[in-house]
Amino acid sequence: MAESLNRRGWLKQLGALGAIVGWGMGRKGVPQELPSTETGGFTSSIIDPEKVQDTRYAPRIVDGKVIQPQRELPVIARTQVLVVGAGPAGVSAAIAASRAGAKVTLIERYGHFGGLWTGGLVLLVLGHIVTGGKQVCLGIGEEMMQRLEKLPGGIINRKPGQNPTVDAEALKYVMVEMVTEAGVEVFLHSWAVDAILDGDAVRGVVFESKSGRLAVLADVVVDATGDGDIFAAAGAEFEHRTHNIGLVSRIGGVDRIDREKAAQVPRPRRLGGPTPAPGINWVNLTGPEADGLDVKTLTHMELSHRKFIWQHLQKIRQLPGYESLYLVETAPQLGVRITRVLKGVATVRYADLKAGRRFDDVVAVGGSTNGQHGEWHVPYGALLPRRVDNLLAAGRCISAEMQMADLVRLIPNCFATGHAAGVAAAVAVMDRCRPRDVDIRKVQNILRQQGAYLG
Repeated sequence: MAESLNRRGWLKQLGALGAIVGWGMGRKGVPQELPSTETGGFTSSIIDPEKVQDTRYAPRIVDGKVIQPQRELPVIARTQVLVVGAGPAGVSAAIAASRAGAKVTLIERYGHFGGLWTGGLVLLVLGHIVTGGKQVCLGIGEEMMQRLEKLPGGIINRKPGQNPTVDAEALKYVMVEMVTEAGVEVFLHSWAVDAILDGDAVRGVVFESKSGRLAVLADVVVDATGDGDIFAAAGAEFEHRTHNIGLVSRIGGVDRIDREKAAQVPRPRRLGGPTPAPGINWVNLTGPEADGLDVKTLTHMELSHRKFIWQHLQKIRQLPGYESLYLVETAPQLGVRITRVLKGVATVRYADLKAGRRFDDVVAVGGSTNGQHGEWHVPYGALLPRRVDNLLAAGRCISAEMQMADLVRLIPNCFATGHAAGVAAAVAVMDRCRPRDVDIRKVQNILRQQGAYLG
């Protein structure tokens, strides 16, 4: 009895301590107030001392097959515009839609914003400059870079006609600032796995998380997953492609290379390019062409690339002058470039780039990698599925032919199409119409008001 009383007293003390630091628990164990970052030290509380998870809807073996019983899903949020994926396209879409007056929810599978731009360590910004050094990708993405300029170590080579390089952590911070300032509701650590359908219309998405399988209902959904996960789940037509899958790393000690000794041997490959962090380079890895939708392939690429990066750097360190180099990190996110591409109402085509074609329904303008050609227009139809309603695509998975894939997927062009999708989604909500029926002039006017360049 004494032991039991002591244990109860101990639990009581923990509960009191939890209340002190602001973790007032509701009846279902959900914090009524979210904790602040600063605390007075390690604390812990017991939410439920004898909890058993409901297994009524757990998958069963039936006739040798795994069967998932039908069940009702908890709806964690209802929103006007739901953006799935918080890379450059998704973050731009969410901010744009909110600034245009919509209630916005943003879902992201990782624990940070930025996608491959941050988590993939693809730090070089290219694709926004055209012949003559003119920058054509502006708007919300440009605002991000302007904010980075104000942060120490946020961005380098930020000059007209040049391709700057950002610091991933500074960019994550800027994106958090901009998303929270816009009042966007956010769910991180949430992997969208299915579309909620009502006929041919998308009404929301289902995602998996540590809180279980949950639903978000929405008037309009923006698929900014990069892989077209939502439009594929909704039954939209798409093209399944392969591309090179790489992995970026950062190496340190570059500023300590002994130049005199290093001159004795040929310069080794894969030393990368400078970053805002002194003495640290980012190193790209092209990788082999493979299917980015195959889990076995992705697993193999992760294991193979990390092994190669480590071993390759150790070989470089044995060369005269390069002994000080060390591996800072490999990107936590694999460099998948292209997988699914929407079959849209319109398509971004290489012939249109060559011809300098302009579209009346232009909603974004893309550039080149090094100013070697002019601008190209993204017609609004490239964001729209042919048949599925209440859905827009943004980023690398918009409707574009193969020859345009390596331009469409570049970061500035992703934040440009994301910006467009966010505004269009907000206009559809405000005007109570389908995205395919929006007043394109209104969408264009709002984009220009938000700083976008449309030619």
